[in-house]
Amino acid sequence: MNRVEKIQAIRNSLAANQPSIGSWMQIPHASVAEIMGQAGYDWVAVDMEHGAIGVHQLPDLFRALELGATLPLARLAHGHPKDCKQALDAGAGGVIVPMVETAAQLLAVRDACCWPPVGTRGVGFSRANLFGKHFDAYRREAQAPLLVAMIEHIRAVESLEEILAVKGLDAILIGPYDLSASMGCTAQFDQPMFITAMERIRTLCRQVNIPCGVHVVMPEADALQQRINEGYRFLAYSIDSVFLWNSALQR
Repeated sequence: MNRVEKIQAIRNSLAANQPSIGSWMQIPHASVAEIMGQAGYDWVAVDMEHGAIGVHQLPDLFRALELGATLPLARLAHGHPKDCKQALDAGAGGVIVPMVETAAQLLAVRDACCWPPVGTRGVGFSRANLFGKHFDAYRREAQAPLLVAMIEHIRAVESLEEILAVKGLDAILIGPYDLSASMGCTAQFDQPMFITAMERIRTLCRQVNIPCGVHVVMPEADALQQRINEGYRFLAYSIDSVFLWNSALQR
């Protein structure tokens, strides 16, 4: 799979106001990744924050996702430069950054993700460039990997205008559970203050033409379509583990 072409295809869809639908992985097994990669998603985020996935497992997971022409992304555990470099060197086409609360925080992550001259990420041979074989071709990808900021705290909502102004930001992705928890109403998505916060995020994104996304955790097609109808464009649909137990409970 040509990651640069896949990244550009996702950017083109978002620029045309078309939804980009991906999914989420927490189970550290290449067979699960192969199944997810063949399921027709634009991208799948490998969860380094809540999943039991180690850095050494990323190359095999990414390879399995790529078999289905699905772009592998890494949901970082943290925005530390080491996290960024290891995920991207392993072959991630971009990163989803958890708990972004300020523009300065996002700027630091962006710089850590990009090779010079755009950023400060260390340059070297890695799985991402087939250990040097595709070094020159990888230069383009390394200047602008996909960059998605997770909005998961009410403080992020309060500073969202500055966050959205960061150059190189492709989309934002709302984490509804953490966002509601930060407001004292964990998973109570019908609370008026939570609904207001979600509406403010969408409005600010629309004003500056940055795609707004959300994680639809439960695998319910109607809920996904509802979010698309509401204007969300970068959507994570459920999680490998949730797909599994949800299907296992069917009688």
